[in-house]
Amino acid sequence: MGKQGSPRSPRPEPADKQEKTGRRSLDSSTGNDLFIGRRIFGSEVTKAHHGSKYDQSYGSRNKFSYSWKKQESWLRRNFKSILLMISVTSFIFFMDSIMVSIFHSDRSTVVQDISRLSNVTLHKNGSSQDASPVQMYSRLLNLASNSLAKNVFKPDAPNFREVRSSNSSQWKPCADNNNKTAGLEMSREMNNGYIMVSANGGLNQQRVAICNAVAVAALLNATLVLPRFLYSNVWKDPSQFGDIYQEERFIEYLKDEVHVVKDLPQHLKSIDNKNLSLVTDAELVKEAKPVDYIEHVLPLLKKYGMVHLFGYGNRLGFDPLPFDVQRLRCKCNFHALKFASKIQEAGSLLVKRIRRFETKRSRLDEALLGESMAKDSATGDQEPLKYLALHLRFEEDMVAYSLCDFGGGETERKELQAYREDHFPLLLKRLEKSKSISPEELRKRGKCPLTPEEATLVLAGLGFKRGTYIYLAGSQIYGGSSRMLPLTTLYPNLVTKETLLTPQELAPFKNFSSQLAALDFIACAASDVFAMTDSGSQLSSLVSGFRTYYGNGQAPTLRPNKKRLAAILSDGETIKWKSFENRVRKMVEEGNKVSVRPYGRSIYRQPKCPECMCKF
Repeated sequence: MGKQGSPRSPRPEPADKQEKTGRRSLDSSTGNDLFIGRRIFGSEVTKAHHGSKYDQSYGSRNKFSYSWKKQESWLRRNFKSILLMISVTSFIFFMDSIMVSIFHSDRSTVVQDISRLSNVTLHKNGSSQDASPVQMYSRLLNLASNSLAKNVFKPDAPNFREVRSSNSSQWKPCADNNNKTAGLEMSREMNNGYIMVSANGGLNQQRVAICNAVAVAALLNATLVLPRFLYSNVWKDPSQFGDIYQEERFIEYLKDEVHVVKDLPQHLKSIDNKNLSLVTDAELVKEAKPVDYIEHVLPLLKKYGMVHLFGYGNRLGFDPLPFDVQRLRCKCNFHALKFASKIQEAGSLLVKRIRRFETKRSRLDEALLGESMAKDSATGDQEPLKYLALHLRFEEDMVAYSLCDFGGGETERKELQAYREDHFPLLLKRLEKSKSISPEELRKRGKCPLTPEEATLVLAGLGFKRGTYIYLAGSQIYGGSSRMLPLTTLYPNLVTKETLLTPQELAPFKNFSSQLAALDFIACAASDVFAMTDSGSQLSSLVSGFRTYYGNGQAPTLRPNKKRLAAILSDGETIKWKSFENRVRKMVEEGNKVSVRPYGRSIYRQPKCPECMCKF
């Protein structure tokens, strides 16, 4: 007898126990380890077992057959579930392929848009056409892009964020009421002579000059000769009053307050030709007061029977001014000046093609477009497309004059310095005598025009979705398509008057920059949301005032505070996107809190005052 535990005297287990062990191991081996059965039915077990090889083989086949039947039964029971899983997986892969194709399509559309806009946005010398893209805030742009991608399929996210000032709907237009004071009626009988005006600048500067001239004519009891526009080497536009505005309407609308004639009487033309009563812009202080006109202009007017205000612009202050003269100023700007019919018709086409479907005409539409906005017979049931108008003030002259740095390196600095030497020699002389301010300090003070990249970040921060339709106003953007890349990439639905109108429709306005600017004025003023990048721009100021006057509180204007925005963007490398959104929205909302025109501020930009509007 061998010793207990000796390897030479193994204790064989009962056959039934071995069989149970073998079956349990085979069942567990299904889907786990196919070599378990081989180990169980190996040589050592066979030596211990007294059965035949045939029995072992038969038992093995029996066990494998049993396992296969069990798997087959499991497959039958779970067939539908397996089929569903395969279907779901296939659907996910299918949707993934669709999304990839959509984003590739968007990218190709962006390339097409950039190509299409390149003819419009390149600045005059074209040197930046092939420049590499300039990005000053790459990290923020990536965050903005990710945010826009996440919000694409959010059905509850509004396309347009309404930014309205409190109690704005309580003010209504009323500058056109005809309640005249006795003083004005009596003054019409004591006419002191004729006032001629030659206005300088572009469309918007000329508009301000016209209404200032109307106010001065009323103030000095004079007859106004229909204003003329000086030819500018900058604007290069020979357009006169009748090419841009409706002459007869202007004369008729103001006849009860100011007498307007088309030409100077013949007997006074010799005096004008000899410049005997010429008053240049340099002889009047900027934003002159009524007393300045009474002391310096009225004596010439009485002596010669006429006076010629040459190079006239913003040479009349806003306060103090008699109530009725101030109201007359508003009446001129918001009621008497209507664009010529051909401009209204082209502007109507612009608005219709952006909106795509007809909409009920608002008072704002009627003021801008008159009868040219008549509805078509087939309007359909679809809602008109909403759009945002963006006025980018990033032309080369403004960029150069600002003395700011825009991330373009040495090439940009040399290019802008050369432009200053050619166009702003007086600026350079003034800089030689004064203490220079660094570009960084200018940006901190909010003195730098917003780049297309910065405008893009503001729109994204306010929550405007990628699909927002944007009408781009303005002329040649400095830096061309490379500067526009952040905007056209994040907001590919970008249109201009050149892309909305055919060459044949634009032909009557070719080489007439003021008339083209009038089309931008219409498209911006009629937009659902208007965004400006420079509050000092005359176009932005006049458009925002027009929307305030006629918009009934439903025409929001976005006015970024450049100083506050510079502070926000200075944290661009560390700020979280949610914090960026909150700060940008707070900045814009606080900028819209001004409810009544402050003393001395432009009545054209902020008409919410008793002289122009009535509070109900």
